[in-house]
Amino acid sequence: MKIVIDTIGPELKEFEHKFSKLVESKTALLDTIMKYIIKRKGKQLRPMFVFLSAKLQGNINESTYRAAALVEMLHTATLVHDDVVDESFERRGFFSINAIWKNKIAVLVGDYLLSKGLMLSTENNDFEHLHILSEAVKQMSEGELLQMEKSRKLNLDEKIYFEIIKNKTASLLSSACAIGAYSSSNSRAKADEMKLFGEKVGMAFQIKDDLFDYGSGDIGKPTGNDIKEKKLTLPLIYTLNKVDKKKYREIIYILKNENRNKDKVQQVIDMVKAEGGIEYTQVKMIQYRDEALEILHRYPKSEVRDALEELVRYTTDRKY
Repeated sequence: MKIVIDTIGPELKEFEHKFSKLVESKTALLDTIMKYIIKRKGKQLRPMFVFLSAKLQGNINESTYRAAALVEMLHTATLVHDDVVDESFERRGFFSINAIWKNKIAVLVGDYLLSKGLMLSTENNDFEHLHILSEAVKQMSEGELLQMEKSRKLNLDEKIYFEIIKNKTASLLSSACAIGAYSSSNSRAKADEMKLFGEKVGMAFQIKDDLFDYGSGDIGKPTGNDIKEKKLTLPLIYTLNKVDKKKYREIIYILKNENRNKDKVQQVIDMVKAEGGIEYTQVKMIQYRDEALEILHRYPKSEVRDALEELVRYTTDRKY
């Protein structure tokens, strides 16, 4: 992502310093965990979207740095809580917080990050930041619960799938773009436009994540993991709607009763590939990506627009 780094590299470096200071704690255990989280942070896509969205509309300022910090605190908190809910002991190739310090501490760490984000905004009167991000928190919770409900019944259709990923994943990325745009423009109209842009990118991003479950590369989580967790993602939904009744019952039986059997999980993956589920899902992913680019191309060509386009294309072209 050379153009992105060339465009906002200094801002990202400054952000890392500011973020480390913001999450410091006088409690030794908590401070140790915060340092562990920071050292193993991901690609920081959401802060990148915050800064580039801000720069597209105006100048990056202290409000932008606080917006990026709020988004990153919220995102990290949800990841910590998700690992507890999913009983996951690995995150990005490293032990998760709950794997090392157990569930109770992990939940409290997530709560700490949420409270730090709230304090950061209220102490600086960034109430519009809170308004934008609070909607994302609500949507993320609703999306997770809806997915759990549908996973139990195994009756998920495409419409519900898109509703789930819009809430679970796209809501935070869309809020990152909106809050970034607002921080430099103070315009709700510009924030709303960038929110829609971010939503399209977020949808493409999650669909790409779901495709990884049917690949064979090292992506930080086991192949077939969604099937083991009875998560019906788009490749499988498409396949279930296409196969005959016999194959349909066979897939459903595996999901309900043999979802921990490695050979059976691979059998489902092979059926999805054979029925064209991967190709269909890729088409949908590119559709969302192109809708995001259409919004972006309403702006005059510039280094910032090129960097955002590079970031959008990265979400669908990435290898992990």
